[in-house]
Amino acid sequence: MFRRKCKIIFVRHGSTIYNEQGRLFDAEDYPPITQKGKDQMENLAKWLLYKTPHVDKIYTSSALRAIQSARILSKEYDLEYEIIDGMYDRKSGLWGGLTFEQIEEKYPDMLHKYHENPYEYWPEGGEPTQALRERVDAIVSEMVALNEYKTIIVVTHEDVIQSVIASILGVPPEHQGKILIPTGSATQINFYSNWATLGYCAHVPQ
Repeated sequence: MFRRKCKIIFVRHGSTIYNEQGRLFDAEDYPPITQKGKDQMENLAKWLLYKTPHVDKIYTSSALRAIQSARILSKEYDLEYEIIDGMYDRKSGLWGGLTFEQIEEKYPDMLHKYHENPYEYWPEGGEPTQALRERVDAIVSEMVALNEYKTIIVVTHEDVIQSVIASILGVPPEHQGKILIPTGSATQINFYSNWATLGYCAHVPQ
């Protein structure tokens, strides 16, 4: 019998106006979650409490949208949340605040370079997929080590969750952006000594 070392439920924060507009952004203090985002998180919190009634810790990235989402989970579980370094959103650089349609219009050469080399290329001031993957792998390994035989929730961002899933399933980094992670969704990953399994992915309660 294999004993699970740690169970992590990764939660993507509730929707914001920028998510709804399809914009890339990495600001910590803006925008907040919308009413739609609050509704998403309240539904998810109730479902998670039913699905996983015992959770040892709730962690969140330092972004306002993640903290607001974590507060809703914290209230449902009657458990304080803790801000954790390293789970911040992917740095957008020059593309910050833009939709891909606007990027294609304003920076067509950069977008072409990205499509040619999505693993290593990202615009000035941004975080290439390779660097994102290395950052996320390191922080997840640390969290697993610190929470041995525990169940934890981590409220974070789309790119971070995509990176974790891609890492455990062996998805090439240049393809991890194809993994759909909606706002207000939960993804469970079970970590063992030398491998991990995907329990469920991007679940949104109806």
